Amino acid sequence: MSRTTAPAPVDTKVDSSLAHGLKQRHLSMIALGGVIGAGLFVGSGAGIAAAGPSIVLAYTTSGLLVMLVMRMLGEMSAANPASGSFSVHAERALGPWAGFTAGWAFWVLLSVAVGLEGIGAAKIVSGWLPGTPEWAWVALFMVVFCGTNLAAVKNFGEFEFWFAALKVGAITLFLILGGLAIVGVLPGTDAPGAANLTGDGGFLPNGTEGLVIGLLASVFAYGGLETVTIAAAESEHPVQGVTKAVRTAMWRIALFYIGSMAVIVTLVPWNDPDVANPDKGPYVTALSHLDIPGAGIVMQIVVLVALLSAMNANIYGSSRMAYSLVARGQGPKAIGRVSGGVPRVAVLVSSVFGFLCVLLSYWRPDDVFPWLLNMIGAVILVVWLFIAVSQLVLRRRTERESPEKLVVRMWLYPALTWVAIAGMLGVFVLMLRQPGTRDQLLATGAMTLVLAVLGLTLQSKASKREAAEPTADRTEG
Repeated sequence: MSRTTAPAPVDTKVDSSLAHGLKQRHLSMIALGGVIGAGLFVGSGAGIAAAGPSIVLAYTTSGLLVMLVMRMLGEMSAANPASGSFSVHAERALGPWAGFTAGWAFWVLLSVAVGLEGIGAAKIVSGWLPGTPEWAWVALFMVVFCGTNLAAVKNFGEFEFWFAALKVGAITLFLILGGLAIVGVLPGTDAPGAANLTGDGGFLPNGTEGLVIGLLASVFAYGGLETVTIAAAESEHPVQGVTKAVRTAMWRIALFYIGSMAVIVTLVPWNDPDVANPDKGPYVTALSHLDIPGAGIVMQIVVLVALLSAMNANIYGSSRMAYSLVARGQGPKAIGRVSGGVPRVAVLVSSVFGFLCVLLSYWRPDDVFPWLLNMIGAVILVVWLFIAVSQLVLRRRTERESPEKLVVRMWLYPALTWVAIAGMLGVFVLMLRQPGTRDQLLATGAMTLVLAVLGLTLQSKASKREAAEPTADRTEG
């Protein structure tokens, strides 16, 4: 089996056909807002209900793993910026089959996520306007963000800039109000002390089993950070953009995720039924405890913005991943057509696939749709594993061939890379032990295996064609 990989200049040349319309302010805000999604605002409630106050420990543990992954990805992306990001790095390190597997698995994940986020946003708007069909709202959102991505990359950047600014502003205000309430400075509130952290069963009310469930919930809440390395390829200064985004990842994760979890479980009893209620969530519940007028509607607006932002970003990310794969000969050529610096066919295909997932949620809610959700359940972990293994290989190669490209370096290489790999494998084991995540892991594993076999088949055929070409040339001579 050939381990021949596509040379770096090929992908660099390919990326040059894309418009480099993202400014540094766009990339900075995409990196900043990329860690703040609907999974944090609402999805974290289920983790708190399972882990109790120890959710802070769960988010800290998974946050450390994510920091290592982003550092590895940042090292490779700063050395070789590419629209295919980790898919390109996997191909360079392990061969075309790895780039094919990681890339198309991530494309499926993002495309399905577009539909899921559209459904979530439609539920909020339908709640405000009873009687309006949810599918119509999803279609409207899809048309709007498909349109912004079809026009020019700077339109995507502007939408994400303002979406991210609103999310960052909202969570910063939440942290300030929560911090003031915790120390007893906020008017009309008394300092809660450690009562909610040690009462109602203590810091680990459901034992280590609850902590494990919270840990798994927190791992998947971090998905989406990878988009900034995809977007960097279309920025004015790709290397500097990736470098800055990665170097600020640590404080962003600590502040927004771990900090807000600490504020919530300090202010609110972890077993408050509203915490895990998807119609309210932990942030609304915490603000309600502070008697903040209009907290519910304000947070609903913020969650809506987070969902729409994720739709916008995922249409962008999936289209660029598809474009990069096709440009490397790993997909239908029609999808890779670029006009006006935008891979418009890829944008349309990704959007249509996302809307098809929405229709499946109505047509086949009991069989096909749940199977689809399980299939993407652990994709982000598969992607992270490809990132870690690729970094192990490429770091040695880059140090030998082009050490000047190592603008960003993985800490304590290779020790921390191996620690990260061990952490990912540990999460896989934990998923196998939990009935709620076992099916997801098995379905994702099956999809990954199918893609890997297909990728190896395509790689083998390409190798045979390359081997036959010199023979043909000698015969003609």
